[in-house]
Amino acid sequence: MYNPSAANGAANTVSGSRVFLYEVVGLRQNMESDRLSYPIRRSGSVFFTVPYNRMGEMVQRITRLGGKIIGIRPLTMEGTGNATPAASSPASEGAPKSQPQPAAKAELEIPVNIYRPNKPYVGKCLSNQEMVREGGEGTVRHLTFDLSGGDLRYLEGQSIGIIPPGTDSKGKPQKLRLYSIASTRHGDHLDDKTVSLCVRRLEYKHPETGEQVFGVCSSFLCGLQPGDDVKITGPVGKEMLLPNDPEATIIMMATGTGIAPFRAFLWRMFKENNPDYQFKGLAWLFFGVAYTPNVLYKDELEELQRQFPDNLRLTYAISREQKNASGGKMYIQDRIAENADELWQLVQKPNTHTYICGLKGMEGGIDAGMSAAASQSGANWSEYQKILKKQERWHVETY
Repeated sequence: MYNPSAANGAANTVSGSRVFLYEVVGLRQNMESDRLSYPIRRSGSVFFTVPYNRMGEMVQRITRLGGKIIGIRPLTMEGTGNATPAASSPASEGAPKSQPQPAAKAELEIPVNIYRPNKPYVGKCLSNQEMVREGGEGTVRHLTFDLSGGDLRYLEGQSIGIIPPGTDSKGKPQKLRLYSIASTRHGDHLDDKTVSLCVRRLEYKHPETGEQVFGVCSSFLCGLQPGDDVKITGPVGKEMLLPNDPEATIIMMATGTGIAPFRAFLWRMFKENNPDYQFKGLAWLFFGVAYTPNVLYKDELEELQRQFPDNLRLTYAISREQKNASGGKMYIQDRIAENADELWQLVQKPNTHTYICGLKGMEGGIDAGMSAAASQSGANWSEYQKILKKQERWHVETY
């Protein structure tokens, strides 16, 4: 963790007994700023075994020596299994000379491209519900499709392709469009026979003619009736998968229909009774929309928060109704800035995963808020974010 004060006095706690393996590159020896009694490699990776209560001190030392942390891996003090030797360093004095490797995770089968565009699965629409309430903007539909006639299976965080009927302007068959899945792997009916989407009808004015234009595939989906056929491909995607860790901290940042994968996450965490996954960690959803009636799944989300107040937090950013600290519109990046100090502490936990889904424009504001918080601890957010991505703990799907 980059916060030195957080480590003070931690040696006698459970956290203080934890050990982490740092992988560092680019170290140099600087006799003026850090007098050491032996040489340090100038290139390649160096590994340091660091007790929890000395992590802040170690990060400061690495920074002084011009190094970059490219990996942080939790180790355990117990056990005599396969050990990986750690490079000797001042920060590892008193620590075991070798540490057991983390236990291998059970391989999870990730289904990909069970159905392809040249041979899609043809399912049927079971339901099509409007999600935008009176006074809201646009139309968003929650659609559920029957999968009982095929072998399409998926995981939370994946997407499926939809091939709309008809041909394009060149007379060729319409190409598929990808949509994030909004249901858990068991489906909304909990029978492993359905998949659901959250689809906003694309609607805009042509920049030259001023004509109102509607998206081909989104209009097709929003206009479906129960019983209508739908050509489905996939599933695809490994970037947004939910870790199978019931103690994890899951931070989710969404705009509009970017809520889809997070609905799947939250339904799996709190609505399903899965014997192999009983979530006991923290889930924090930041959700940005234009108006309150556009808060998709609002009643269900808030009911879950009432039922699980210690495990689920909801933070809305309603741009046309709320004001940020400067008096401007409240966007999701403003909420991130407001909570950046706490988020910075959370992302340093080794089992925290952060997910961003929705409009690409929010990424810059999120980075700005996190950068300001990280800099207060003497850390470089851009570099730390690279570590998170390398550890597969920073997940982004924007458009």
